[in-house]
Amino acid sequence: MSTRRKTPLHIEVTESHQCSVDLRLRILHGLPFFADLPHADVEQVNRLFHEYGYAPNETICFAGDSAERLFVVADGRVKLMRHSLSGKNVLLDMLTPGEFFGSLSALKDDVYPDTAEAQTQSCVLSIGASDFRRILEKHPMVALKVLEITSARLREAQERVRQLSALTVEGRVANVLLVLGRKFGKRSDVGLLIESPLTRDDLAAMTGTTTESASRVMSQFQKDGLIQTGRKWVSILAQEALERIAEAEAE
Repeated sequence: MSTRRKTPLHIEVTESHQCSVDLRLRILHGLPFFADLPHADVEQVNRLFHEYGYAPNETICFAGDSAERLFVVADGRVKLMRHSLSGKNVLLDMLTPGEFFGSLSALKDDVYPDTAEAQTQSCVLSIGASDFRRILEKHPMVALKVLEITSARLREAQERVRQLSALTVEGRVANVLLVLGRKFGKRSDVGLLIESPLTRDDLAAMTGTTTESASRVMSQFQKDGLIQTGRKWVSILAQEALERIAEAEAE
């Protein structure tokens, strides 16, 4: 008689609509463009943000819609997706508390480049573009930080394009696992544990390959003892080996 493998996950259930003032202030203080503001200024900024609760799989904003708001994840996780020419959703990123998306621009005619969807119960803070522009006008250092962040995100997008064109499928999957490990990973008795409802479709979308190829590579990684997988979790067992695979470019 076989025994069922025990999951290492510790599931925490949060109320999507509950975002305390202390949590809001801590999240806003942690944003790179507000980090240097005095506490009194962050309290004023907090009054301009509205709070919204989202259920899993609920859409927060759609790609192509007028970019009228900046969003900040206060609790839960949010998926960013972009629609490909074939009509499929390409998973770009999974955002955790303290990360942001939406409009950072001072331009009024921007549109959202991505669709944002709650991956779990989530509390999201949001500020209108006009209110955010007033903050930029009042605090020039915040505006400079926003420019730096916009430039950094452009470099990250260019690096991702390079990886998709230059790396092998194995290299792309290894790279995504390492990125998720740095972002979500927690040391445990089963290695570097990534607690995330990441499906094979999600992994394929993040690596620019097919679901079948992503599944094949993950199965091979598991056979080779590089990772261990279960329902809604992946554990990295051999990080250095994955790093070597992630650096191997396609011939």
